[in-house]
Amino acid sequence: MNILRQSRRLIVKIGSSLLVDETSGHVRRSWLESLCADIAACRARGQDVLIVSSGAVAVGRRQLGLKPPLRLEEKQAAAACGQIRLAHAYQDALAHHSITVAQVLLTLDDSEDRQRYLNARNTLDTLLRLGAVPVINENDTVATAEIRVGDNDRLAARVAQMVSADALVLFSDIDGLYSADPRKTPDARHIPEVRELTPEIEAMAGDPGSAYGSGGMVTKLTAARICLSAGCRMAITKGEVLHPLKAIEDGARCTWFVPNSEPRTARKQWIFGSMKPSGTLVLDAGAAHALAAGRSLLPAGVVTVDGGFERGDCVLVKSADGRILGRGLVAYSAAESRAIQGRKSSEIEAILGFHGRDELIHRDDLVMEG
Repeated sequence: MNILRQSRRLIVKIGSSLLVDETSGHVRRSWLESLCADIAACRARGQDVLIVSSGAVAVGRRQLGLKPPLRLEEKQAAAACGQIRLAHAYQDALAHHSITVAQVLLTLDDSEDRQRYLNARNTLDTLLRLGAVPVINENDTVATAEIRVGDNDRLAARVAQMVSADALVLFSDIDGLYSADPRKTPDARHIPEVRELTPEIEAMAGDPGSAYGSGGMVTKLTAARICLSAGCRMAITKGEVLHPLKAIEDGARCTWFVPNSEPRTARKQWIFGSMKPSGTLVLDAGAAHALAAGRSLLPAGVVTVDGGFERGDCVLVKSADGRILGRGLVAYSAAESRAIQGRKSSEIEAILGFHGRDELIHRDDLVMEG
């Protein structure tokens, strides 16, 4: 089965190093034109295509004469300058195929807030229905450290989830996942297909502090986890060649992450994809077992409450040994949760002065890992 050809809705993620010449700071026009020819071919056979693109800061900093390392405000200025040039490059390349381009800038808040998430999804769906190709990037001009997604791999996965994409292609400088860092371990084994993110698979991403791990395979596996939850296939492959999408169709080496099950409901997909949980609830063994059996989380099973969150925020749920069990939308604030932790639900009103839900997290608002 050719996954790429059979995908009704496809997302392509492009990194700065592929799109921008490191020496000149100019867009690699011949490469971009070859990619856009591939996109036009996908469109011609009825596929929707979205692009998640880096490169604005890389282009803009040279236009402004900025040298790294850049301060946050310099990165934001570079993004403002580079984004318009980047959008113009996509517009020119796709105009040769009579395809309209739409620029969409997102921040982490746009995907964490439920209403803004739905608004963004509706906008993207409308653009696709009208025949445009959305070019999406993080809104670096206004995003502070607190509201940044932080990498476009996860942003692309979040968009894939948002628009119910069938496949996401992460173009990289490596042709997939290996059993170890191939730059350090010559006999590392290439992994052509992954159906479950087991601890063994996650260990293959390497040390988060290494070049292979940080901003590399670790973030790509995080993206894969979001995609698998959403029922979306994801590929990691080299992108340097001309016509990189056609290369995948023709059998270029890559790693495909393939979901085993149907996607979760849209609401649970959104909860699972939350990249900025506001706090953590640590559970005793009994509560952890109850959650694994599909039950709600009651205050009695909570032994520790960390963080500062409000009612309705997303929080992590962990076991006593620190293992992440899941995440969910909490029914009480952090202060209220601390007041009722370890207590029976029948005691909530006496402690807080009001009785909300019996559960700290209802099972409908809870998504378990794995």
